[in-house]
Amino acid sequence: MHDVVTTAGGLQTRVLQTDADRAPSLLTLFCHGYGASGEDLVPFVPDLVEREPRLATVRFAFPAGPLSLGNLPWGDSRAWWPLDWADFEAANRIGWEGVQNALPAGLPPARRQLQACVEALLPGSGLAPDRVVIGGFSQGAMLATDLTLHWEHRPAALVVLSGILLDQRRWRQLAPRRAGLPVVQSHGREDGVLPFHEGEALHHLLVDAGLAVEWIPFDGPHTVSPEALDAVASLLTRLLPST
Repeated sequence: MHDVVTTAGGLQTRVLQTDADRAPSLLTLFCHGYGASGEDLVPFVPDLVEREPRLATVRFAFPAGPLSLGNLPWGDSRAWWPLDWADFEAANRIGWEGVQNALPAGLPPARRQLQACVEALLPGSGLAPDRVVIGGFSQGAMLATDLTLHWEHRPAALVVLSGILLDQRRWRQLAPRRAGLPVVQSHGREDGVLPFHEGEALHHLLVDAGLAVEWIPFDGPHTVSPEALDAVASLLTRLLPST
């Protein structure tokens, strides 16, 4: 097992690969949600490898957001950019168009840091940018989408778990460059944090731009469903080099 904590692009990052005796086949990054720790999504690794043992050669990276929210009862709480909860309360009253069209001030610097993290990890993996899968949950899914659309390189795939549409004008402008890109996107119909219809809005944007989206709605709250992990395992397996 390759399991190290390093600093990549200024972000503390946990890097794991179950089979450390073989060269990495993919570099897969998962970005946690608002208020979680950098370790929050690490359990994805055994879950995915149990579903598909060939994923033991995938190198997984879990960067921690740059903004500390302090130590909460469940541990180190971090974020990618500050959230104004008043905006979400207003959106629930008058509609989500304002959120869809807004560019959070902290999103561009967070994107640049995540890009620097990816590019710092690539040389040690021996992989090219087109062997990178970028993903995340909630706020981390929005960041993953933003980097996937902006990055000068075309990654291998995108994973959007309970993410929503932001900076609509720019995302709509950039998304056609990623036509054909494999995407796994999931969202809970009973999501009380980021409404299901906002996940649908992002889904429509990606599909309209020609991305190859596997859409997984599920009956549940703001979480990652087993069906979504099944789809992620299948996606990563399809991306493995043929043997």
